[in-house]
Amino acid sequence: MTRVWAPHADRVELDAEGRREEMTRGERGWWTGRALGLGTDYAFVLDGGDPLPDPRSPWQPYGVHGASRTVDHAAFAWTDNGWTPPRLADSVVYELHVGTFTAEGTFDAAIERLAYLRDLGVDYVELLPVNAFPGAHGWGYDGVDLYAVHHAYGGPEAFQRFVDAAHAHGIGVVLDVVYNHLGPAGNYLGRFGPYFTERYRTPWGPAVNYDDAGSDEVRAFVVDNAVMWVRDYHCDGLRLDAVHAIHDQSALHLLEELSSAVHAVGGFVIAESDLNDPRVVTPADRGGLGCDAQWSDDFHHALHAAMTGERDGYYRDFGPAGMVATALRGAYVYSGQHSPYRERRHGRPATGRPATAFLGYLQDHDQIGNRAWGERSGALLTREQLKVAAAIVLTAPFVPMLFMGEEWGATTPWQYFTDHEDAALAEAVRKGRRAEFAAFGWEDVPDPQDRATFERSKLDWAEATGDVLDWHRALLALRRAEPGLRDGAFADATAEGDVLTVRRGDVTVVANLRGEPVEADGEVLLASAAVKIVRR
Repeated sequence: MTRVWAPHADRVELDAEGRREEMTRGERGWWTGRALGLGTDYAFVLDGGDPLPDPRSPWQPYGVHGASRTVDHAAFAWTDNGWTPPRLADSVVYELHVGTFTAEGTFDAAIERLAYLRDLGVDYVELLPVNAFPGAHGWGYDGVDLYAVHHAYGGPEAFQRFVDAAHAHGIGVVLDVVYNHLGPAGNYLGRFGPYFTERYRTPWGPAVNYDDAGSDEVRAFVVDNAVMWVRDYHCDGLRLDAVHAIHDQSALHLLEELSSAVHAVGGFVIAESDLNDPRVVTPADRGGLGCDAQWSDDFHHALHAAMTGERDGYYRDFGPAGMVATALRGAYVYSGQHSPYRERRHGRPATGRPATAFLGYLQDHDQIGNRAWGERSGALLTREQLKVAAAIVLTAPFVPMLFMGEEWGATTPWQYFTDHEDAALAEAVRKGRRAEFAAFGWEDVPDPQDRATFERSKLDWAEATGDVLDWHRALLALRRAEPGLRDGAFADATAEGDVLTVRRGDVTVVANLRGEPVEADGEVLLASAAVKIVRR
């Protein structure tokens, strides 16, 4: 049976490969029609209008404006029946974007690199969003068909092949999902029902409706989607984009409801949050929102600002090496103090939460791609500083995360790129990008719509060699070999000038954030000029 929620429509038709049939209205705005065969292209027609894609479309083979296509998720021949996901607290996460990870930019091409990631020491790959978004290439955060796998990456079965192959290599899969907004092109949800509300405003316009009239079905739409990725695609976990932009005053917050549903099918949830509120990663039975972990932006900001000297924007709140030590001791640098950038107090202590409830990183897709020219840390730091940063991240008490290519100091940028087909929207994106950076005096900002911007953001795998890669491999091997580096306890960390000293059990890291030589006493485990890792 084919179903669609369209509570405000007076008439709904099912358009199955050009043939239209009346659907029957049921309770609470749900309409039903006949069952469709596997591989059938279809759409819905509301009150005699144009055919629209299914809000729960499993595949958009013609893009976000075209017809939907039926898919049988159960038809895939999985080989991962014996798969047991690694414990997240013991793991190393590797963030990658399917479209720029390889020259081909597909799931099948990414499969060919899984053996490399396994040998590197990666436990989980975290994929930027793979649901359908406008055009052929983009970051994925302007997606509009939450249930459909992006056609340019290979579609639904290709994603299942990728996850199955990752598990065969001993690598889990975390999928980035976006529930705080939808993109501007191909977003037809508002025509079907009250998916959005003017009750709150977000940077993207009206908020997704999680607590206003009609919100029960909207919440179910999102929670069912989260469950689908774990159940039908065997993803091990989800990373929720910008949960601070999810507005919900319900007694049962959406995050708690969603986390509980994902846990029930065997998955875990990682949040992106700038709230510095430990309730995000506190179990629901202890009054929290139930997410298993969150990205640690304070640690990133502190490390980046201390090593690069940058103080623009939110980096204004950071700078001294002592702030890196503060993050290593308790995750949040701002746990109730006044934030100069926000001009108010911010955060509260992460009391009662283990360090492994946080992911720590030197760079991620946002911190690179939201720069005017998409410079990686490799363009901002010396090779010796890259080794210092890697030593701090990979011996930190957090779950470490690398961004694709970071391990060899990739020289390719990762820029902001789009492929909007609507000329007016494309021009608006161009102008918005230029205006955003004009305030900093930055000119010649790459055109997001220029295909060259996308192409130059692809990894150059010929670079995957050298001393920085060897250093990362050695650090990852050390992390696996030393249980004290994975014990979940926050670090004993201090700073004197630019020299940071981090004690994790009987392992001590002494590092000069400016890349100048340091000395340390003890049995040397790993050493470079500006960083020494010893056992005392």
